[in-house]
Amino acid sequence: MTELNTVKGESKNIDWKVNAQTGVLTDVLLGKPDHFRWVPLNSISAVNQANQEQLGYHFDKQKALRQHQSMVEVYEANGVRCHFVEADEGLPSSVFTRDSSFMTPWGAVITSVQTPPRRQDYSVVSEFYHKAGIPIWKWVTADHFEGGDFVIVKPGVALLGWAGDRSTQIGAEQVAKWMNDMGWEAFVVPIPPQFVHMDAVVVMLEESLALVCEDALPTYAIEWLDQQGIERIIVPYADCVKLGGNVVSLGNRRVLSMAHNVNINKRLKDEGFEVTAVEYDMFAIGGGGVHCSCHELRRE
Repeated sequence: MTELNTVKGESKNIDWKVNAQTGVLTDVLLGKPDHFRWVPLNSISAVNQANQEQLGYHFDKQKALRQHQSMVEVYEANGVRCHFVEADEGLPSSVFTRDSSFMTPWGAVITSVQTPPRRQDYSVVSEFYHKAGIPIWKWVTADHFEGGDFVIVKPGVALLGWAGDRSTQIGAEQVAKWMNDMGWEAFVVPIPPQFVHMDAVVVMLEESLALVCEDALPTYAIEWLDQQGIERIIVPYADCVKLGGNVVSLGNRRVLSMAHNVNINKRLKDEGFEVTAVEYDMFAIGGGGVHCSCHELRRE
């Protein structure tokens, strides 16, 4: 695996911030999959693992490592610098770096993950920021809020989700207040637990265009997206609960997706996107897609 170790001297010369989740991705935070295995994480993994025998699923560690490396190679081929959270044998799911932190215009936020196997993920991700010299802006302290529920729909406007068993209303409202204090609009919306995080429901593709599972959102949230001028490519319920919308915008109409997202990949190509799809079922069955497996550190 190619590894880019950010050192403090270098990081001081970089403006570490994310104002929007579109634009050209230059730096991404990933996790090392050395200790990855399937553990109870969310409703998606619970259903998959409950039906494991009937569906013929079985965990293959070497296959998982190859799939993760393929994802890294896509980032590198598209000019994205990959930074890594260190692996820890006690944190098999820290590879899903979307949840343990998120980047803002003012620095990183370290989150509070509710799922028992992931409650200590903050330790390895905060160590990364410390060693890299990347500023930490805030720590979530009011109950739970996870990075997968933080979506910047456009500069100055964020959409925050909570399902209760992961992010909670109290946690989301703490983050919303921070954003409001900085002059941003923060819109907080509950989602059903089967969708896990907002990043399975709303994923920005380009300015004013998003993949959206309308089945997961209350009517007033869809109306709010309209008010924000967000056009939508609809993700059907059946695809959404299989992480069909869990893709990564690389900028300039380039998208990283997963091979099993056949319907969504076709729709994106029909819309003129360049889609690079990697085999990623070892992680998707375990509860997280390619979007769950990364967090933007910087975009142009």
